[in-house]
Amino acid sequence: MLKLDNISVTAGSFQLKNVSFNVERGDYFVILGPSGAGKSVLLEAIAGLRKPDSGTIHLRGVDITGERIQKRNISIVYQDADLFPHLSVYENIAYPLKSRKEEGVKDKVLVAAELVGIQDKLHRKPDTLSGGEYQRVSLARSIAADSDIILLDEPLSSIDSKARGDLRALLRRINRKGITVIHVTHDYEEAISVANKIAIMEHGEVVHVDSPEEIFKHPKSEFVAHFIGVKNFLGGSLRSISKSDLKTFTTKGLSIFCLTDAPDGEAFLMIGPDEISIANSRQATSNRNQFIGTIKDIAQARLGCEVTVDIGCDLVVTISSEARKSLNLEIGGETWVSFKASSCKIYRSGDL
Repeated sequence: MLKLDNISVTAGSFQLKNVSFNVERGDYFVILGPSGAGKSVLLEAIAGLRKPDSGTIHLRGVDITGERIQKRNISIVYQDADLFPHLSVYENIAYPLKSRKEEGVKDKVLVAAELVGIQDKLHRKPDTLSGGEYQRVSLARSIAADSDIILLDEPLSSIDSKARGDLRALLRRINRKGITVIHVTHDYEEAISVANKIAIMEHGEVVHVDSPEEIFKHPKSEFVAHFIGVKNFLGGSLRSISKSDLKTFTTKGLSIFCLTDAPDGEAFLMIGPDEISIANSRQATSNRNQFIGTIKDIAQARLGCEVTVDIGCDLVVTISSEARKSLNLEIGGETWVSFKASSCKIYRSGDL
């Protein structure tokens, strides 16, 4: 449906570089990245608010790279939605329809208002609405306009947590109606709660495009892994030490035993925080990997605590609150960590 091919855009000192991806009809496509990665610049290039320096944008097979925003049939909803303050909710939703002199305006407004749950607020003015209601009106305006794609620029970041959860559910419901959505956010939890496909951006480039499940299971780089919250994702070198599948993975001067049939060479290693044991002394255990380290941080987690241990690189270990108390773990103290060679998952760049 939408195809970007090597789009580059200059915005002041910032540059968007050679961005390519496809969005299929009915996708909920999230562009995810930290502040300053270029997400909004990319969204505005899709909308027609910024002209690319190079590359092409096709919508439904038609080249729209140089087309004006009014001709693209694409709606954009910003973080701080831009409703007309002097118009009622009904009039705001109807505005783009009336400006195009469409027929059946009332029916289209009522259908959109009911879909987003504001049918009882059509007579009100924007300054009487809550943040969540305000965003619902903006969404209803885009839905009523029957846009090919709705673009959302950080639509949930300025509203409270309760309204945020309600709006996530609403966005999923809108998408299930067959409406294609492209949604910009810096929040991975927000992304995975709505998306069927995610593009991750870093320094003006798209570095990974895939389903949320695949990105989480197989991040393409340390940046991607750390950004989406994957723990214990290390880059290094894999080397055979015998004819068996037992190999060593070397990173930052450490040698870690792992069981893998992956070929030797540059690779990534991932260890689940719940697959690492922690103790006050070296243990008599079958775990091939045992390291002494310094506790850098202890943080509450959904289930117990996350203990970060510096063994030459940082490892995050998940333990129960009771285990922390019984081991008397404190920041700055020494501790031992151990894990099995079979707990190490190895990924090569070609696998990702």
